[in-house]
Amino acid sequence: MLTTSIITKIIFLCGAGFLAAFVDSIAGGGGLISLPAFLAAGISPHLALGTNKFSASCASFTSSLKFAKSKKVNWQFLKYLLPFTLLGAVIGVNTVLKIDEKILQSLVLILILFVGIYSIFSKSIGVENKFKGTTKLNIFLGIILAFSLGFYDGFFGPGTGSFLIFGLIKIFGFDFVQAAGNGKLLNFTSNITALIIFALHGEIYYTVAIPMALFMILGAKLGTSLAINKGSKLIKPIFVTMSLAVACKIIIQNFL
Repeated sequence: MLTTSIITKIIFLCGAGFLAAFVDSIAGGGGLISLPAFLAAGISPHLALGTNKFSASCASFTSSLKFAKSKKVNWQFLKYLLPFTLLGAVIGVNTVLKIDEKILQSLVLILILFVGIYSIFSKSIGVENKFKGTTKLNIFLGIILAFSLGFYDGFFGPGTGSFLIFGLIKIFGFDFVQAAGNGKLLNFTSNITALIIFALHGEIYYTVAIPMALFMILGAKLGTSLAINKGSKLIKPIFVTMSLAVACKIIIQNFL
């Protein structure tokens, strides 16, 4: 039987989940909203990570499907990258279940500050789609990106979508919409892989995860539609905002 406190917790997390999925489907960084919400609701860190993966996987699947139907996903190079994202996520989750995830935070802070600041001052980044096909070099760099961020997403998570968008723009020359579409599919792969491992370890709070997932699906549908229709003019400012917000969160948590 659900108590009043549990119902209140579910309502709070469903609202946070909707907003997180909406933002994440456009520019990444949804974990900045959803993970603190879990912790604020009194859910332990590992259980919060696992439950968040359950809900986020439902949302990222919704976004991936919508981007794919709108032909914003390029299977030409994703077929090389997806297996490495999966492998990285497997290693990442198994690592975080054994050690404290704070080890990565200083490096993440430096990287995501760079991503956000660079995007502010680079007026041309992600405005036009300059993808000219795959080469041995960009596939190699893409594999490194996919494995590294698969590991990071399984291990820690916040900012993965932003890193993927930035990396795909720089390596393959995509605009923000194409980078968001392809990045979302890579992000879904790492999410679902991490989810399976968290589930096997019993780190999912299903009473919260299921209703929250429904609201995150709604948020993802709305956000993806706006991203596809409004394009780079909508994605870039939200992308920059979420990148810098992740950095501020890490600074506040660890240095203040």
